[in-house]
Amino acid sequence: MGALDYFSNFCTVTSTRGKRKPMQTVEIKVKMDCDGCERRVKNACKNMKGVRSVDVNRKQHRVTVSGFVDPNKVLKRVKNTGKTRAEFWPYIPYNLVQYPYASQAYDKRAPSGFVRNVAQANFPLMPNAAEEERITHLFSDDNPNACSIM
Repeated sequence: MGALDYFSNFCTVTSTRGKRKPMQTVEIKVKMDCDGCERRVKNACKNMKGVRSVDVNRKQHRVTVSGFVDPNKVLKRVKNTGKTRAEFWPYIPYNLVQYPYASQAYDKRAPSGFVRNVAQANFPLMPNAAEEERITHLFSDDNPNACSIM
């Protein structure tokens, strides 16, 4: 058995093929003015290997590419069409942000319902939900020590 196992190691075929990229959605902000710009960007993305769908929204200047692709390669392909100011989609819906009208997050050029995706600062004036619940519990009727605090 030892010799058979030893020789079988020489006969096995190992795959040299790389791992498959995960399915993902890439959103890119690209300024498009006309049908030609839209068609050029859409065709450039659609012809990439692994792309499943391409959605172009000219009003929001947004391109959404879904498939087994690398986001940096998609951005590079869009920039090669002549759109050198293309960037990853920097906006998120404003209802997902704790303080959407903070000076860093609010952007006049953002589409309606969106704000810039920035790290939110914790403002000391507004307590978070856990702190607020702890303070409320201090003065509730369920707390046996509430009378000693008052």
